Amino acid sequence: MFEGSFVAIVTPFKNGKVDASALRGLIEFHIENGTNGIVPCGTTGESATLNHAEHEEVIQIAVDICKGRIPVLAGTGSNSTHEAVELTQRAQKIGADGALLITPYYNKPTQEGLFQHFEAVAKETDLPVVLYNVPSRTSVNMVPSTVARLSVIKNIVGVKEASGSLVQVSEIIASCGPDFAVISGEDALTWPILAIGGKGVISVTANLVPDKFSKLCQAAREGDMQTAKALHYELLKLNDIMFIETNPIPVKTALALMGKIENEFRQPLCVPTNEHLSQLTTVLNAYSLVPD
Repeated sequence: MFEGSFVAIVTPFKNGKVDASALRGLIEFHIENGTNGIVPCGTTGESATLNHAEHEEVIQIAVDICKGRIPVLAGTGSNSTHEAVELTQRAQKIGADGALLITPYYNKPTQEGLFQHFEAVAKETDLPVVLYNVPSRTSVNMVPSTVARLSVIKNIVGVKEASGSLVQVSEIIASCGPDFAVISGEDALTWPILAIGGKGVISVTANLVPDKFSKLCQAAREGDMQTAKALHYELLKLNDIMFIETNPIPVKTALALMGKIENEFRQPLCVPTNEHLSQLTTVLNAYSLVPD
C-alpha cells in the first residue's frame, strides 16, 4: 500500500487558519499528476504548530478527497507516547489508511525507549504504522537493530528513513525482509534508495513536480534504472533548493509563487530572506515552474 511517490503535503494557511480550499486543490493536483499517496500533518505540513482540531481538519480533508483513489498516510507522531496514541486513534476514526510516526523529538529516548514508544502506539491502533527516522530534526537516530525489532510487530509495516546513510538503509532492508517497506525520507537520495531495495519516497519536492517523482518511482519499480537515473539528475537542483532554508519555507514559497497557496506560515517559521528568495526563483524559472 505504501509504495511509490507519496507527497509530504504542505498545510496552506490564510489569515491564520487552515486554507481548506487551497488544500483540496493541492490534493486534486497530486491525484491528477500521478502521486501515489498523500501524507498530511508531517513536518512539511507544519504539524508541530497545528492544534488538535486543525490536525483533525487537515486529515479529514485528505481522507474525504483521497478515499478510494489513493491512500492517506497521516502524520500522528509526538514526543509524548500518550499524545501519539491519541492522534493515531483520531486518524483511524477519521478514516486514514495508515499512520506515520516520527521518533520522539527533544526527549532523546534510548533505543529501548524508542522500541517501547512505537510498540505502545502500535498496540492501540488497527492502522498500519510507518516509522519515521529523521535525526536532523529529533536529535536521535533509530538504529537498524531497533527497526528490525519493531518490524516483527504485525501492524508496523515500514519506515521513512531520513538518516542520510545508505549503509543504514541497506542494513534495515537486509534485516527486515522484502515485505517491510523502506521509504526514502530524503528527496535527493530517492533513486539510490530505490536502487538498493527501497519501496518509494515521502517527498517534499513532489509538492511542486508530482509527475516527475511518480515517474521516477515507477521507472525504478519496473527496473528501468536509466530513466530513474535521468530523473534523479534532472531533479538535483530543485531538490537542493528546497532545503536552502528550513523545510517547509522554500516549498511553501515556491507553491505561492506558482499561485497554488497563500505565502503564509505559522510562526516561528517565516518568509525566506530576499537573497534566498532570489535564488529560489531562479531555480523555479529554470524548471519552468514560474514565469521568467
